[in-house]
Amino acid sequence: MTTVTVEREGAVLLMGINRPEKRNAFNLETIEALATAYEQLGDDPSLRAGVLFAHGDHFSAGLDLAEVGPAVAEKGPHALGGGKKYDPFGLWAPPVPKPVVMAVSGISFTLTIELALASDVVIASKTVRFRQLEIARGIMPFGGATMRAPARLGWGNAMRFLLTGEEFGADEALRIGLVQEVVEPGQHVERARALAQLIAKQAPIGVQGTLSNARRFEAHGQVDATTHLVGLLAKVMASEDAAEGMTSFIERREAVFKGQ
Repeated sequence: MTTVTVEREGAVLLMGINRPEKRNAFNLETIEALATAYEQLGDDPSLRAGVLFAHGDHFSAGLDLAEVGPAVAEKGPHALGGGKKYDPFGLWAPPVPKPVVMAVSGISFTLTIELALASDVVIASKTVRFRQLEIARGIMPFGGATMRAPARLGWGNAMRFLLTGEEFGADEALRIGLVQEVVEPGQHVERARALAQLIAKQAPIGVQGTLSNARRFEAHGQVDATTHLVGLLAKVMASEDAAEGMTSFIERREAVFKGQ
C-alpha cells in the first residue's frame, strides 16, 4: 500500500497521506513519497494546483520518530526534505511553484502545522486538534515553525504554542490565521478541492507569478520584491492569457485560460 495516494482531478493534483492505521505518522517512505508528489505537481504543465489531505480521521500524529529520529540525528533536518526537486516544507529545497490547498482534521500535530504554514490556503474541520509538541519531548520544531509561525501568526501567538506545547482547536487556529476556513466534520477535503479547482480556473501564469512575488517579499523584503515584480509583470501582461482575460471582459463571458 502506497503511503501517499496521488490522483488527478482535471488540473488539480490530489495528494493524500495514507497511513491511517498509524494516525498518518510520517516515516521516511511517506516523506519521500510526498516530495515526489510535489515534484509531479510542480513540473507537470497541465497541473495548476494541488490539494494536500489525509485518509482517515486524522491528518497526522507527526513524525514516526522510531524510524525518522535516527535519520534526523545522522543527516540533520534535511532528512525531512525527501531528496526531491521541491520540498513540501519549503526549507531544504525550493517550494513547489504552484498553489497548494491543505485540508486538516482530527489529530494534526507537529509537522502538520509546519506543512500548513508552508501551504497557501488551509481548510480545517471543526474536529481538528493542533499541537506543536516538540518542546514537551525535549527537542524543538525543525520543519519551519520557528521561522514561519512568528512571521505569519504574530510573535505572541506563535510563542504561545511553540513554547508551551499546548493543544488548540479550529477556532483558535482561525483566530491566529493558521487556517483560513473552518467547516463541518467531513467537509474539509471537499471544500479544499473546490477552492483548488477555482484557483485552477484562473490564468496559470498570473497565479504562479502572484505566488512567486508574494514569496519573494516574504523572503527578501519589499525592495527586492518590487524589482522582481517589474520583470515579472511584463511577462504576465504579454501573455495570451492576459489577452484572453481582456477579451472575455469585453465579451462578458468567462475566460478560458491556457497557461500561455
